[in-house]
Amino acid sequence: MSALRLPQHLAEPAHVDTGEATLKFDLLEEIDSAVGHTERDVERTLRALREHDADPREPEGRAALLDAVVQAVWRLIVQHEAGDLTDHRVLIERYGIPPEVMARLGGTR
Repeated sequence: MSALRLPQHLAEPAHVDTGEATLKFDLLEEIDSAVGHTERDVERTLRALREHDADPREPEGRAALLDAVVQAVWRLIVQHEAGDLTDHRVLIERYGIPPEVMARLGGTR
């Protein structure tokens, strides 16, 4: 009669994450959350600017809306570059960032 053996996956010691692995995971979650927040800001501010521009009866307040869009897009570009991504054409196309905003940031479309 042969001896009973545990299945290999049960016989191996349980995997335990190191403190470093846990820290890296937590940092990646924070980065993901921050980028998501910034992306929502870009979408929200662009939508507000487009809605404002669609109503020609409301000339007031456009400068403040444009400033908000520029700030949100700038934050997104900084986060994009922090991830070693320097080609921003994908961001410009994905969000439909107007040339006017990119010009204020010193970039071109």
